[in-house]
Amino acid sequence: MKFLLGEKIGMSQIFDNEGNIIPVALIRATPNVVVQIKTKEKDGYVGVQVGAGVRKVKNIAKPQRGHFAGLGNFRHVVEFRLNQSTALQRGERIDVSVFAEGDAVKVSGISKSKGFQGVVKRYGFHGAPATHGTKHAHRQPGSIGGGGRAGGKVIKGMRMAGRMGGERVSVRNLKVVKIDKENNMVAIKGAVPGRRGTLLEIRG
Repeated sequence: MKFLLGEKIGMSQIFDNEGNIIPVALIRATPNVVVQIKTKEKDGYVGVQVGAGVRKVKNIAKPQRGHFAGLGNFRHVVEFRLNQSTALQRGERIDVSVFAEGDAVKVSGISKSKGFQGVVKRYGFHGAPATHGTKHAHRQPGSIGGGGRAGGKVIKGMRMAGRMGGERVSVRNLKVVKIDKENNMVAIKGAVPGRRGTLLEIRG
């Protein structure tokens, strides 16, 4: 399994050999550092803990400083679970060269937060008719059927207004279009979760 932590830079587009435009998400993935190796014997499962980014020392708790000793002051630490043991060692660096152009990847991250939204934006409700006597209710949800069916209460899972976005989202089967090792950049076809600066996990 291949994996990498990166920061979303934004959207762009590139041209293929036939002159077609390909929309791409640009991700900057400065070299990740292996912080810890989890083993079946010691931890009960196999995994790799990876650190990325830079943080001021004063903002890092003392136990974490000890955990990072000799490696750096990381802003992000993410653990990737593996199905089998790995040859990676503590302190080893992982860069964009682990992926190749054409690889299929899964990208995970926190989606854009949109605050408290109504049902039209949140779930795509059509709302009430714009004419024929509708007053002040064009974007309201309508009846939620709380009488006989639900026993006088709002049933669990009812689609209503509320906070939208800000959730962990994974997009599968995305294609790596370009690898720029000099600038630590990966171009992935299509859209990936989050705003600019969002931490993304790329798995191959």
